[in-house]
Amino acid sequence: MAAKKTPPKGAPKKRSTASRKRIPKAKAVQGPEPAESPIEFTDSAITETVAQVKKAGGSVAGAYRDPLSGKPLVAAVLPLAAVEPTPFQRELSPAHVKRLAQKIEECGVFLDPIITVASPEGGFWSPNGRHRLAAAKSLGMRSITALISPDPRLAYRILALNTEKAHNLRDRSLEVIRMAREIAARDARTKESDHVEEFEAAPFLTLGIIYEEEGRFSGGAYHPMLRKVDRFDPSATLRASLRLREGWASRLRAIDADVTKAVKALQARGFKSPYLRTFVVARINPVRWIKLKKGETKPPMPVGEALTRMARAIKDFKVESVKQSDLALVAAVAAEEGGA
Repeated sequence: MAAKKTPPKGAPKKRSTASRKRIPKAKAVQGPEPAESPIEFTDSAITETVAQVKKAGGSVAGAYRDPLSGKPLVAAVLPLAAVEPTPFQRELSPAHVKRLAQKIEECGVFLDPIITVASPEGGFWSPNGRHRLAAAKSLGMRSITALISPDPRLAYRILALNTEKAHNLRDRSLEVIRMAREIAARDARTKESDHVEEFEAAPFLTLGIIYEEEGRFSGGAYHPMLRKVDRFDPSATLRASLRLREGWASRLRAIDADVTKAVKALQARGFKSPYLRTFVVARINPVRWIKLKKGETKPPMPVGEALTRMARAIKDFKVESVKQSDLALVAAVAAEEGGA
C-alpha cells in the first residue's frame, strides 16, 4: 500500500467539496401558517380579481395567501382565449412548443399552471406562460389553469418568473427593452432606477436596443465591458435614458462594424478560431483589466468615454501583430466573460 503523501510545509490546505458547496443558512421564519393561508372568495383583497375571472368566463378554484409574502393569490381555470402573453416577451420557439405539447400529451395532464395578472385591455396577461399557452392551443385545450396575482407589477418580472426555457443574452435583452418601452409609454415620469428589479441589469437595455435592429449582433463579446460601465440612471426619466442609450447603441454598432473588418482580416491571414470577435473586442476593451471591488457600484469610467476609447482602439488595431498563441486564453475565458 502506497504511503500517503504529506503536503509541503506551509502549502495551502485543500478545501473539501463539502466546504465549498455549503448550503446557505436558513433565514428567519416567515410567511403565514398553513391554517392562515386559505382566503374566502369574498375577501376584499381578491374580490376584484374574482370578478375579472367571472367576467372572462373563467372559474375560481381557490384562493390563498402566498407562503412567502402572505400576499393573496387566486387559483382559477381560465378560457384559453382570455389569456395572452405579455407583449414584451421574446419570440415564440415553434420547436419548443412542439416538444412541450408532446410531453404534456404524454403525461396526460396539464400540471404546471401559468402565472397571470389582469391585462390593461381586459382579460389576462401571462409573463411566464407563452410556450405553455401555445402548446395548450396546439392540443385543442379549451381552458388553462392559472395562478392570478392582483399585483399588476408582476407582469414585468419576466426574467425572474420565466422557467419554461432558458434565456440567452439576446432573449433577456429584448425582453427588457420591450418592457422598458412599454413602461415609458405608460408613465412619462418614471426612471430607469425605479425598475431595477424588473430590468435586472442596465446592459440589457443597451444591448436590447441593438438586438431590435440587428438580431444576430454578437452581444456576448461586448457584455463584459458593459457590465463594468453601464449603470441605471437615477436622475433622467426613462424616456430620456432610452434616447441616450439609443446613441450608445448606434456607436457600439459602428464599433462592431470595424471589429467585423478586423475579424475578416484575421481570417484572411489563416486564423479560424470561433473566438476571433471575442478576442478583438477584448483587445480594445478599455476596462478589461480593471477589477471592481466587492460592493463597488461606481463605474471605472462613463459609457461614453469607454465607447470613445474603443472606437479609437479598433481604428489602431494591428492585425499583423496577432499571433496564434494570443488566442489560446480566449477560448478558456470566453464562456465565463461572455454572458451569452
